[in-house]
Amino acid sequence: MLPFWIALQFLSSLPIRLPGMPEPRELGRSLLFYPLVGLLFGLILWGLNGALHGAPLLLHAALLLPVWVLLSGALHLDGLADSADAWLGGFGDRERTLTIMKDPRSGPIAVVTLILVLLLKFAALLALIEQQQSVYLLIVPLLGRGALLALFLTTPYVRAGGLGQALADHLPRRAGQQVLAVSALACVVLAGWPGVFALVLAGLAFAWLRQVMLRRLGGTTGDTAGAMLELLEVTVLVGLVLV
Repeated sequence: MLPFWIALQFLSSLPIRLPGMPEPRELGRSLLFYPLVGLLFGLILWGLNGALHGAPLLLHAALLLPVWVLLSGALHLDGLADSADAWLGGFGDRERTLTIMKDPRSGPIAVVTLILVLLLKFAALLALIEQQQSVYLLIVPLLGRGALLALFLTTPYVRAGGLGQALADHLPRRAGQQVLAVSALACVVLAGWPGVFALVLAGLAFAWLRQVMLRRLGGTTGDTAGAMLELLEVTVLVGLVLV
């Protein structure tokens, strides 16, 4: 179970402590548990949503959103902010884009992007509560973290060395494909036809975002992976509450 604890430590702000630095093989295998971590996040959100039943709608949504953000320690929002700055400031140049993503400072475009994404997620959560579709809280985090697994399965990692390279190099590819298939089935079992719609929407968002990364960088980085997760989650959540 070490790969699961590695995945949970990396993807969450939960107080997980590992005994020493994991082997590269264990790091690669941890990617197989990303969708399970997403489902765990979904279960926490689903439970909180139930506990808040009867609360004023705006307060209900306003409490769900920060918990969603805090579960991951805003890790992926940080990647979204860095990617937003880099895409605008990189002027189409690969090396300049990669350099800007290393800069810890956030510019105006990063701030605007974060505000818009969080505003859309808040509005979608409010609609979800009104429609009493709490099952969406289970499948959206699952799909987001499943997309990370799919990204590392299909896309070169462009920064040599570091954790991301170890993940990509030691990911068991056949097992990864099987985990993605099980994750897709879980979405359908949990949500029925809306789960099918969510899979299609997630697939379209994934394909487009991956293509954007390939055109600019020739692959992915940790920041662009985080950006993809956030944009895919908000796209699927908004799409589900609109249909």
